[in-house]
Amino acid sequence: MATTKSPPSHSLQIHRLPQSQYIDAVRFLPAFSGLDRFAVLALFDTHSSSPSLQIHSLPKSTPPSLNLQSSHSLPKSTPPSLNLQSSLSLSSRVSSLSLSLSAHKPLIAASTFSGSLHILLLDFDASVQSEFSVPEKSLHVGAISCVDLQESGVECVSVGEDGRVNLVGFGDGSRLTYRRVWDSDGLVSYTAAKWASPTEFATGGFGFGLQWWDLRKPGGPVSQFKGNWAQRTTSGIVHSIDIHPSRKHTCLAGGSLGTVFAWDLRWQQQPIILSGVGTSEVATHSPCESEVWEVKYDPYMQTSNFGNVSSSRILPAMLCSEDGILAVVEQGEEPIELLAEPCAINSFDIDRQNPTDVICSLEWESIAILSRP
Repeated sequence: MATTKSPPSHSLQIHRLPQSQYIDAVRFLPAFSGLDRFAVLALFDTHSSSPSLQIHSLPKSTPPSLNLQSSHSLPKSTPPSLNLQSSLSLSSRVSSLSLSLSAHKPLIAASTFSGSLHILLLDFDASVQSEFSVPEKSLHVGAISCVDLQESGVECVSVGEDGRVNLVGFGDGSRLTYRRVWDSDGLVSYTAAKWASPTEFATGGFGFGLQWWDLRKPGGPVSQFKGNWAQRTTSGIVHSIDIHPSRKHTCLAGGSLGTVFAWDLRWQQQPIILSGVGTSEVATHSPCESEVWEVKYDPYMQTSNFGNVSSSRILPAMLCSEDGILAVVEQGEEPIELLAEPCAINSFDIDRQNPTDVICSLEWESIAILSRP
């Protein structure tokens, strides 16, 4: 494994909160108030085999420069806590979780391994105002691999290993509508999806393949990337995709063998590899060797030469992995290791309003909350 650099121990605060259930996914709720912050947990009780969604409130971290005179402010030395606000039982285990804002109210999309999709509209107190569901086998044959909500919350894209790509609409707020964009009849399997614009999104799947879709041009993806660029990695899987809001032409992907790479639509033949043990040129910059479960651009980090960065340089990204690593990778730089656990880190999220804070789920039934300086 590569040499990694770590932040000074005094500059990174880590709090682990044991839970009574397995955490399949965790997300920060998009802020709709400057006073409150919430997290959404997809849980699975292994004893009763019962899945659920829970919404918890948690305090915001306070910069040390602030004068803490208000009773509503907590110093960073105070351990964070998760306070249950609402809970919803589901019929099947959650396979993917996506959140957005719709008409200034939070929206949650949760897909399941049985193939159902649940859309939850929350009220301002984070309680469930409305729930809409698409039943099993209506969208996919088998599990839904990934769902992603548009920033506006108007539409949700769903993909599956059955080769189907669907859109679920939430236009009038009273019912769901859905339509099939593509069906490969199982010839291509999709495992990840991410919106780039109201009419464009990317998907990923087996063999490190990526596809770019434009709803204005029906009939299949408008661009495709086949992962034949590195020996021993073509059998890998893309588990996660992210697209930066200011660089929508670049798709960030994470998958097998610790691989994180970017696909730039302007130069589609070769990927820009940030991490991966299967490629010798970046092996020294790979913080992990196993499956990268999630990858996201890190708005907290700035590239080393930010003022001179060209549009071709990939912005820093955070990843979590099966071998228990949470790290930040940057093109041509040593990775920064934030967390190393004896178990898998299944998912994570960065607080959009306060990017210093990161929340992640550990396979050993725990939540970890990190605060960066």
